[in-house]
Amino acid sequence: MTRLHELYREQGQSPWIDNLDRPGVRGGGLAQLVERGIRGVTSNPTIFEKAMTGSDAYDEQFAELVGRTSVESAFWDMAIEDVTEACGVLRPVHDDSGGADGFVSLEVSPALATDTAGTVEAARDIHRRIDLPNLMVKIPATEEGVPAIATMISEGRNINVTLIFSLPRYEAVIEAYLSGLEAFAASGGDLSKVHSVASFFVSRVDTEVDRRLAAIGESASGLAGKAAVAQARLAYQAFRSRFSGPRWEALAARGARVQRPLWASTSTKNPAYRDLLYVDSLIGPDTVDTMPDATVEAFLDHGTVARSVDTGVDGAREHLARLGEVGVDMADVARVLEEEGVASFSKSFDQLLQALTDKANALGR
Repeated sequence: MTRLHELYREQGQSPWIDNLDRPGVRGGGLAQLVERGIRGVTSNPTIFEKAMTGSDAYDEQFAELVGRTSVESAFWDMAIEDVTEACGVLRPVHDDSGGADGFVSLEVSPALATDTAGTVEAARDIHRRIDLPNLMVKIPATEEGVPAIATMISEGRNINVTLIFSLPRYEAVIEAYLSGLEAFAASGGDLSKVHSVASFFVSRVDTEVDRRLAAIGESASGLAGKAAVAQARLAYQAFRSRFSGPRWEALAARGARVQRPLWASTSTKNPAYRDLLYVDSLIGPDTVDTMPDATVEAFLDHGTVARSVDTGVDGAREHLARLGEVGVDMADVARVLEEEGVASFSKSFDQLLQALTDKANALGR
């Protein structure tokens, strides 16, 4: 038994891998990770850019596709094939968990981040093309994305809500999930079939807050490197609060499942911080942690399997209050990080399409 198995069996946290590529899926690498305790897969445009431009594993299919379709359509065909095959690898985990785990996530185009209707149609299309119970479609928690999330849940679709950077936006995401479940129930839907995670981004918060603290100077001394964990721990408190009480109990009685918090961006960006700071500090039941390969290996080697997500809650509140006192506006931090997150994924997507276009031109297509 590995530390990843212990994480799930002893603490109720599901470790997922934040990476997906064809060689790993077809060569057995993903299956080996599942054997070591990985219980799900997340992907994003940056991951696909690295996969498709850093390997010749897609060349044969791409050459065949680009002869009869657009470059962007070829990308989606290849991505959908990868995700479909990954769903097959994770299907035993899904079945053995009674449908609670074993999911593979595919994100809608980042160009749709401010387009509610476009996001809804894109999410429906992905669900139509990958008609599997362990698919999750990723939708960003932008202001325009939140209503699309509610619509998708109201249709009984599995959704991974991504790019959450603030507690108020997380509250809006929870409300979208609950109202979506209520609408699905009103239409006679089976709530037990609906699954969702809310991806709360972690390390990037410290990166931005620390930058602002450095600009403030001496009066902010001692505050760096603590905002991300503090905010995530308060998010977990919000989760426990909203998924309790009469409203939730009425949904749970009809088979509804909680929308688990998913800790994303858990690799440590600042080399001065512990490599597992954002993993060891956020362990607890009914949560998911999606980690890149290096962080998975680090946790397997020296991770600490102990409940930590609801320790120091009063200190977390005090820390965020102190940040406000010295001039760090967490609402503005979240705004900047959301804009940067959308822009980063959009840039990766554009670079991927350009690389594929260059490849198509080289093929004379």
